[in-house]
Amino acid sequence: MGVKLDELIMSIEVEREQTLKKRERSIAETTTILAKARQDGRANLTADEDADVAAAEKRVHAADAELVGIDSKLRIAKQAKVDEDAGEEAMKTRTADPVTAVASRPAYDRVARVGAEERTYHAGNCRKGAEFLKDVIGMTFYRDMNAEARLSRHMNEERVTRGEYLTKRAAGTGAFAGLVVPQYLTELYAPAVATLRPFADACNKHDLPSDGMTVNISRITTATSAAVQASENTTVSETNIDDTLLTENVQTVAGSQTLSRQAIDRGTGIEEVTMGDLQRRYASALDSLLINQATTGLAAISTVVAFTTASPTGILLYPKLLAALSGSEAALLAMAMPDIAIMHSRRWYWLNSQMTSTWPMLSQPGVATQAIGSNFAERYGRGVRGVLPNGTIVIVDNNVPTNIGAGTNEDEIYVAPSDECHLWEDPNAPQFIRAEQTNAKSLGVDLVLYGYLAYSFRRFANSHQKVQGTGLVTPAF
Repeated sequence: MGVKLDELIMSIEVEREQTLKKRERSIAETTTILAKARQDGRANLTADEDADVAAAEKRVHAADAELVGIDSKLRIAKQAKVDEDAGEEAMKTRTADPVTAVASRPAYDRVARVGAEERTYHAGNCRKGAEFLKDVIGMTFYRDMNAEARLSRHMNEERVTRGEYLTKRAAGTGAFAGLVVPQYLTELYAPAVATLRPFADACNKHDLPSDGMTVNISRITTATSAAVQASENTTVSETNIDDTLLTENVQTVAGSQTLSRQAIDRGTGIEEVTMGDLQRRYASALDSLLINQATTGLAAISTVVAFTTASPTGILLYPKLLAALSGSEAALLAMAMPDIAIMHSRRWYWLNSQMTSTWPMLSQPGVATQAIGSNFAERYGRGVRGVLPNGTIVIVDNNVPTNIGAGTNEDEIYVAPSDECHLWEDPNAPQFIRAEQTNAKSLGVDLVLYGYLAYSFRRFANSHQKVQGTGLVTPAF
């Protein structure tokens, strides 16, 4: 009898879980519609959206009503199980004394009984297995929650009536590939990895102006002058100031994906997963643009400090980094201070692998004595990874190229003042477009992600430097 009650409780719990999933999907549908309206900048919903929200709310209310009944059934079944367990325990206690066992046995009409339920699939509703196969197809291909609940009850019934065939025989689930229905852990999906935007996040950020496709910066290229006056009442030094206009283009980074209407309607979280991936591609493309774009990118405008050796070590590389820092500071003086070094993760881990018994003559800020730097053990993309011996912070960014040089196997290290890495972005970027009209005849939905940006590393000549050469070939660990 206990097995029957356990089976009943399990089937009710499955029913409750499926109802909760239906409720969550309806709430998610409403959230998606409202988020789309907000992203589009609309105060009101369209007529179709109003109808969809009303239908979703109706499904939520229906699910709430179902849950009340299901919870009531579950409470009664669990109480019956508690009563049954207590009755069995009492019977064991009484039968221990054979003299009193008969006298203490409750009357027939005082004992609660649970009758056997009819099988989920039987001759009356499932001729030749047609209904069973229909449910397998419905659950596998259409995510039919009712079919899933019926199949779950059926498997519980099989464990009760034919458990020895399911557990004691040599055949495992592999022998029933058509009957063991796969489950997909959609909440644990593995997104495609992305380089993201570590350098962009370290830049000096500004809001992009609302109009125009260029940003213009005045650079003073001819300065005024000052000198010692030759003698009293003589003309003092005078040089006419002049500027040159620095123009940086406003650029667009965008990505898109067309999904079928069926994938969105019948899938689980497909639209959200796709948008999340587009956002990662957007971040990676923006960061790579800042580093690798021809003419204006960080790699293109940086002044080269050569590091040429066939046997590179951390001890040999460090003076080159200081040379780059020195060159940057000489170009900037009091205007800014070079404070970041941007490198690929392979170069950072190679630096961490280097050993030395030689220490700086001067104590350094934030670095322990007898160490050549500090590792902050931050995850990729979470900001500063560590500091070099002189206190320069390290940004690890895998948008740094690793295919340059004569052997196409070198990377570079950029030394820059973060204050002079200017990045203008739209505060609302990236923007999201969801268009159903363009592919309506093919039941397609276009998802588009885009954003505008401008950047400049060129306000001061030679302010950005890079270490480059054969000493930065693929590191050997």
